[in-house]
Amino acid sequence: MMRLSRRQFLRGSSVAAACTFLAAGRRAAAAPRAAIHEIKVISDQPELYHGWPTVARRRNGQLLLAYSGGREGHVCPFGRVELMRSNDGGRTWLWPRVIMDSAIDDRDSGVVETAKGSILVTTFTSLAYESILKQAESKPSGDKNAWPRPPQRMARWRAAHDRLTADERNSQLDVWMLRSTDGGVMWSVPYRCLVNSPHGPIQLSDGRLLYAGKALWKDSPGHPKGRVGVCESSDDGQSWRWLAEVSARPGDTVEQYHELHAVEAAEGRLVLQIRNHNRANSGETLQSESSDGGKTWSVPHPIGVWGLPSHLLRLKDGRLLMTYGHRRQPLGNQARVSSDHGKTWSEPIIVSGDGTSSDLGYPSTVQLDDGSLVSVWYEVVKQFPRAVLRQARWSLEG
Repeated sequence: MMRLSRRQFLRGSSVAAACTFLAAGRRAAAAPRAAIHEIKVISDQPELYHGWPTVARRRNGQLLLAYSGGREGHVCPFGRVELMRSNDGGRTWLWPRVIMDSAIDDRDSGVVETAKGSILVTTFTSLAYESILKQAESKPSGDKNAWPRPPQRMARWRAAHDRLTADERNSQLDVWMLRSTDGGVMWSVPYRCLVNSPHGPIQLSDGRLLYAGKALWKDSPGHPKGRVGVCESSDDGQSWRWLAEVSARPGDTVEQYHELHAVEAAEGRLVLQIRNHNRANSGETLQSESSDGGKTWSVPHPIGVWGLPSHLLRLKDGRLLMTYGHRRQPLGNQARVSSDHGKTWSEPIIVSGDGTSSDLGYPSTVQLDDGSLVSVWYEVVKQFPRAVLRQARWSLEG
């Protein structure tokens, strides 16, 4: 099967010397001591591919985990949004529930509980599998470059593809949100929102919800496709409006900015991180800040972190934690801590470093009542045929 890299999938939707000098001159603090207590697989369907999860902690202590499940591979027509729950801090997980299954591929999923107790789940739909199917069907079975295609596999893909006409498939291509007001028992129909990012929106202390992301696939009135920035909701996630764009730094294009996530620091400043594929600092995380509630943002700048995309969390002691995938040796997931509200970041903490494939990452993290941390990511591992969900239970000791 031809594999689309994440960068290829995202495609289509010289930095100033002073910035380079400042980034090079910033020295990271030593990483705080950390203890990894346990790493385990938490998904129970090894025959299916699991991808791009987000974990969130409700005020009642329950953990929610949203992800793309039901899949055959990294790109396929079968993705759906699933939700798992844990009532014991991630020690055990209940069986997943499908909460969205459109007729095309449903991918990355974010989740957050709002201040009013509603649960919001985000995703986006994709037709990236179409090029794979078209190429597979164009190759004669004896071609050495043909997609390995037992008849039943090709029939599955074609049957899934033909559930809708071309116009119907394109009408389903968008960024989506689901909302529950009863703790996740019942869910709204999926409704369109303005941007997408893997880990979804955040709750701000002033009651607003802030969603940092990218406008995918379609233009909306006054808001072109590919726009990068933040939108806000003042009605518990029911509706969203654009708040501000994040401008590209000199030499960059916003087309190469992807997969944003934000956090509100203890002193009120908003910190936003960006997956960057511009030539300068390619494969690194860039950062932007806002001191006026998200109305304006600083020019993105490097923070000396190779790895992406990141998830941001404010810890109980006010420090910030970023967790991110690391797709070169050591393959796995890493974390860094900031003790100055995101101005500087520590050296990396290796949360997992035993990866056997670059098909991994998208970690997110929650903090439990006892101060310990739970991080969840997806990963292709040798002992399973398809990607699984892995979890680390760990703690900072300094």
